[in-house]
Amino acid sequence: MAKMLQNRYVRAILLSGLFLQIGIWVRNFAILLYVMDHTGGDPFAVSMISVAEYAPIFLFSFIAGTFADRWRPRRTMVWCDLLSALSVIAVLITFMLGTWKAIFFATLISAVLSQFSQPSGMKLFKLHVPAEQLQAGMSAYQTLFAVFMVLGPILGTFVFQQWGMEVSMVITAVAFLASAGVLYLLPPDRVETEEKKDSALLAEMASGIRYVLSSRVLSLLGVCFMAAGFGIGMVQPLAIFLVTEQLHLPKESLQWLLMVQGMGMIVGGGLTMSLAKNVPPQRLLVMGMLGNAVALGICGVSTQLWLTLLAQLVSGLLLPCIHIGINTMLLKYTESSFIGRVNGILTPLFTGAMVIMMSISGVLKQHLPLVIIYAFSAALFIIGLSFILPLYRMKEGKVGSDAEQVGSY
Repeated sequence: MAKMLQNRYVRAILLSGLFLQIGIWVRNFAILLYVMDHTGGDPFAVSMISVAEYAPIFLFSFIAGTFADRWRPRRTMVWCDLLSALSVIAVLITFMLGTWKAIFFATLISAVLSQFSQPSGMKLFKLHVPAEQLQAGMSAYQTLFAVFMVLGPILGTFVFQQWGMEVSMVITAVAFLASAGVLYLLPPDRVETEEKKDSALLAEMASGIRYVLSSRVLSLLGVCFMAAGFGIGMVQPLAIFLVTEQLHLPKESLQWLLMVQGMGMIVGGGLTMSLAKNVPPQRLLVMGMLGNAVALGICGVSTQLWLTLLAQLVSGLLLPCIHIGINTMLLKYTESSFIGRVNGILTPLFTGAMVIMMSISGVLKQHLPLVIIYAFSAALFIIGLSFILPLYRMKEGKVGSDAEQVGSY
């Protein structure tokens, strides 16, 4: 670990990620709590926050990744952070002038820019981090996200309660500028002199779709992934109503639910990695889908804080089973030449399903009790589980030749 941190690129990317996480969590909770206050807890307005955050992943991930591969990674990341900071400052100005709805665009613009910045960070890792340190570096980077799942809600709630919306936006802008400054101190990108080949994107996408449809495993996995996206999207924007309606607690108490789930994810990630050596990925996926269905059902009916927290902990512990199970199955049952395209198809499939449900969850909340919505969400996980069950006792498939590369990603 100490040797890895001697690499200036690892230090810069981790420090940049730290500043970005501070800015993102302060911004997201300030907007959430402000919208709750300003609209009287309007479910549609609350759900639109999540749509602004996740829709760009579905709409821009493929094309942004393509451009990020062509552009210089350090310069791309610096510009994305600068533009994110400028967008927050612009939104702050319009907010102070009385146009409060502009705060949604702070999340939207930053989310779009992150689709260009994130793959550039991955490219920077590959270019400047030795192969033997790559997995440790990526693990540290992912751990940073898990830690902020615990600390982020507390930080964001504290800043908003103490200083309000304006200061929260200023802190967000400063954090983005600090990230840009850290990356700017790195040496300039090497200019690639190789002639770039024009790629037939539509033809490659079509062949990827045919490949997925021709594979029983990947087709079933796609349906499972989409069902999970529908299930998560249905309830994710409504978690705050578990606190205010089911538990009759102040809206700020949402931070404790998210903190418990984040702690479960940190612990569950370690446990799942150790289990993955001996347990087939499809069984991990079954455990994750079934466990989260049960946890969602409990959250929907629980009126006791301890029971809801227990369900959140179980959900956090088992969520890594879903992610690791899916990634391992993609690795085992996808040819190396198609891994990128399969990921490019299945990830938007999941994100698109999630965004669709996020966009209508507020409307559902206006017409259905919260317990019914959570029951529907749990049922969607069971539906997804039913498509994986035929693979439960399937024998191990062929491992791709590039396993070590995909695993490190």
